[in-house]
Amino acid sequence: MKKIIQGGTLINEGRIFQADILLENDRIAEISDHLSEAQFENAEIINAQDHYVIPGVIDDQVHFREPGLTRKGDIAEGSRAAAAGGVTSFMDMPNVIPPTTTLRLLEEKQEIGQRNSLVNYSFYLGATSENIEEIRKADPRTTCGIKVFMGSSTGNMLVDHIPTLERIFAEAPLLIATHCEDTPLINKNLAAFRQRYGEAIPPEAHPLIRSREACFKSSSLAATLARKYKSRLHILHLSTAEETKLPDSGIRTQKQITGEVCVHHLWFNDQAYTSKGNLVKWNPAIKTEQDRLSLLKAVKEGRIDIIATDHAPHLLSEKNGPYTQAASGGPMIQHSLTVMLELMEKGYFSLAEIVDRMCHAPADLFHISQRGYLRKGYKADICIFKKSPWTVTKDNLLYRCGWSPLENTSFTYQVQLTLVNGHKVYEKGTFYEDHKGELLLFER
Repeated sequence: MKKIIQGGTLINEGRIFQADILLENDRIAEISDHLSEAQFENAEIINAQDHYVIPGVIDDQVHFREPGLTRKGDIAEGSRAAAAGGVTSFMDMPNVIPPTTTLRLLEEKQEIGQRNSLVNYSFYLGATSENIEEIRKADPRTTCGIKVFMGSSTGNMLVDHIPTLERIFAEAPLLIATHCEDTPLINKNLAAFRQRYGEAIPPEAHPLIRSREACFKSSSLAATLARKYKSRLHILHLSTAEETKLPDSGIRTQKQITGEVCVHHLWFNDQAYTSKGNLVKWNPAIKTEQDRLSLLKAVKEGRIDIIATDHAPHLLSEKNGPYTQAASGGPMIQHSLTVMLELMEKGYFSLAEIVDRMCHAPADLFHISQRGYLRKGYKADICIFKKSPWTVTKDNLLYRCGWSPLENTSFTYQVQLTLVNGHKVYEKGTFYEDHKGELLLFER
């Protein structure tokens, strides 16, 4: 079945231009402002007049909670929220139950994705202190990366023993993605606040407990190990001004060390704890306005390479209560592109920069095969959006957890249509469940 996306304004590879896109099966067959009459024959026409057309967003860090934590969310639910937000591919984290730390468990998650994901999917293999043989055997063609929790984690995935880290950095056959926070320093800070407040620690203390020093100490260690062993390192959710200096400079595809920032670190600052409390409790913590501005600048200048979500839903019952008992993380994938477009409206980014950091850069840095761009012959993963003011409310949330830190926030742009592999999967509040996403493949 042919489709033609007609009359849209395309944003791709630094250009903004009007053109039609011919889709044939799961591929982009042609991009042109003068398709022939023959090409229009028997084609479904998608009217994109007054709309923007971009490659589908690729989110390199989500927690869709399956298996074992599906009370919070799962792959089917998370991928629907992704589609509604213009996200056509995701890379899911291993801290589930049981943790994804063996190749057998990784294959089982891939099978769940094949059955249930509306969009394209990939899964990290989690590192532990004992699974170096599993890491060494990971397939670079089908595995997005090795996730190393160098800071506090669930289960057995905290890896902060230097000899173990050195072996992982020396022997991992593919990209290493790190969560960087120094646990001993965090524990020391927490003990000091407990001595002062008991169990009534205010949420405003979160960025002082999980401090900038704890982040930089761990992320700089990761960078040191990567340079020592010539590892491919991707530092996740950078949150401080100091950390923006750690990724390599220069041409993106030639970098050894790259960095990611999450939408919430670009949108919120530490003043949000006063009004939203534990709802904005993330690890790493949201920090100062100066940190936020430094992160925004680093993204614009290309020193931070990728914008993602760290989408991590929890039930409200798990977020409420005392600070020390409240879970860290929050849902964001339905709104990530919307938030970034609002930051564009505020003057921080151009449309081309947003598309570069959310679509092109993940495809480049993870070497994703034939996705992330509007190019002839590439997979037809496409997001179409327009100016259409709306407000986030509980009624339009798609998260199983039933809440968002963005509730009652108004935005300028809204996703209208998402196509995955040439198939409509989301259109103005309607989902098409007859097509499922595909396992991402990597050209390494």
